[in-house]
Amino acid sequence: MPVSATLAANDTIARRRAAGLPVVPLGFGEAGLPVHPLLAAALADAAGHGSYGPVAGIPALLDAAAGYWSRRGLPTEPSQVVAGPGSKPLLWAILGTCRGGVVLPKPSWVSYAAQAAMHGRDIVRIRSIGGVPDPAELDAVASGLRLSTVIVTLPDNPTGLLAPPSVIRDLCAVAERHDLLIISDEIYRDLTVGDFLSPASVSPDRVVVTSGLSKSLALGGWRLGIARFPDASLRSQVIDLASEVWSAPAHPVQVAASLALSEPPALVEHVARSRLLHHRVASAVASAFGCPPPDGAFYLYPRVAGFSDDQAVADHLLSRNGVVVLPGSSFGDDPEACRIRVATSQLYGSTDVQREQALDSDDPVALPWIAEQLDLIREALR
Repeated sequence: MPVSATLAANDTIARRRAAGLPVVPLGFGEAGLPVHPLLAAALADAAGHGSYGPVAGIPALLDAAAGYWSRRGLPTEPSQVVAGPGSKPLLWAILGTCRGGVVLPKPSWVSYAAQAAMHGRDIVRIRSIGGVPDPAELDAVASGLRLSTVIVTLPDNPTGLLAPPSVIRDLCAVAERHDLLIISDEIYRDLTVGDFLSPASVSPDRVVVTSGLSKSLALGGWRLGIARFPDASLRSQVIDLASEVWSAPAHPVQVAASLALSEPPALVEHVARSRLLHHRVASAVASAFGCPPPDGAFYLYPRVAGFSDDQAVADHLLSRNGVVVLPGSSFGDDPEACRIRVATSQLYGSTDVQREQALDSDDPVALPWIAEQLDLIREALR
């Protein structure tokens, strides 16, 4: 199995920068913003905690996560929550507890299919509607296949689109008919500008929700994810698996995450500014590509005509212009569709000072370092 396409893109960016080559970093979906001082201080204050702690997470973190979801209309008890070293390991553990085929949107985030394959699960791809497999198509094929799990991403990576509430309700109805577990990856929820409905609000007894700190608070390197379980049995199985794989998330990070998920006003305001910055810059890049702006997060999924396949598009942009993007086929799409995944979240500056200025600006796309990157993208497309 090769290295994840998104992480490989990040390596490409780093190599080009180290070699002094031009690079426009549109390949890796890192949130690209400074750590908030409140969280940095909380992590530093907790640095003396060297103990393992409970496998599921420290009580303060489970309580804070329960409050986080409850404030979003998903009443949650701490006993429903598990924390892990990132949402990716939690997704892997959840998939490891189930049997039967896994249904993915087409396209969908690169790691879903890879993780399902690691567990020996059959994979069925169905046309995506904003990160959700088309419920009508799913209903048509579910009776003839041994399926158990559907994964959705709200809002979506790679397309940046958000399934409307009507599609969510239809999906839940199909899942009820065919007794399917829904895993709802909502790590971009707080960066959404559209009308958000979680499947857990519709079918609370068959939906696992995953989230984390890597996107809304730009803490990807801290590796902290959370999952909300509908029943004790599935949660217990994941805890058992976690006990043999990661033992417990890093204790100081859990302390800082407890603060983050309790959502003090300063962090709420920080996330709101981040959401606005992501949307403004992504919308400007979308205009350059001639595609709609995202409903959330910082991804675009344009089609680039005139090439044999999507890899040819990505290779051309990189070799001729230093623009790093990912081909849609990395996300399970048809290569001949010539779609590419564009991540705009690393355009905010090369230093924390520039990134803070981008957060504070009423017109971030006019800042010289962002405007320069936008000009490079437009020139590459010309």
